Amino acid sequence: MNRILAIHSGAAYHCEALEAPRYASLFDALARPEELGDIDLSRFDIVLAPCRTPVSRLAPHRARLSDYLDSGGAVVAMGETDQHLWLPSIRFTGVPTNWWWWLEPGASLGLSIVDPEHPLFARIGADDIAWHLHGVFAPPKGAHSLIDDAEGRSVLYIDEATTKGRMLVTSLDPFYHHGSHFMPAATRFLDGFLPWLKEEF
Repeated sequence: MNRILAIHSGAAYHCEALEAPRYASLFDALARPEELGDIDLSRFDIVLAPCRTPVSRLAPHRARLSDYLDSGGAVVAMGETDQHLWLPSIRFTGVPTNWWWWLEPGASLGLSIVDPEHPLFARIGADDIAWHLHGVFAPPKGAHSLIDDAEGRSVLYIDEATTKGRMLVTSLDPFYHHGSHFMPAATRFLDGFLPWLKEEF
C-alpha cells in the first residue's frame, strides 16, 4: 500500500473530498501547502495535489518537490493547479470549456482511453472520465498518456522519464466536482482512481 500525503488547501470542496468518510481512509496524512517545507516527504510514497489547489501556494515549494521526485518519490498533480509553474517538463495548453455538451443528444466530449489494458481502467471506464475539459498536455518524450482528447492530445499521463521518480499529471478536476456535489462522473472517477493510487500506482 502506498503512503499518500494529500495537500489540503482548506477549500470546502477539499474538506469534503479529503476529510469525509468516503475517501478519508485512503490518505495517510493531510497538509496545508505551506507545510510542505517542514514535512519529511520521504515518509510518503505519493504527494497528491488535488485539483484547484492554488498555484500561489504550491509554486514556493517547487524546489522541494523537485528534490522529492529526484529521490524517487511520486507526485500526482490534478487539474487546475497550473502544473507548469511548479513541476518540471510540463507543457500545458488551456482549451475553451464546454460546460453543457452533455445536454446535446448524441454529443461526446471526445475523450478516449488510450491504453485500455492499463490497470487503472479495470477500475474506471469511459463514462467516468468525461464531464468537461479545461486543457491538454504535450507529454515529454518517454511519458505515457492514458487519456487523450479528440485531437490526440493528452489529458492524463504518467511521466517516469523526466525525473528519477514518477509524475501523474492531468487536467481533470474530480476533487472539485465531487466535493462540490455535482458531476457524478467525477465521483465515479475518484471511486476507482483513489483506490488504484493507494494500491497500485
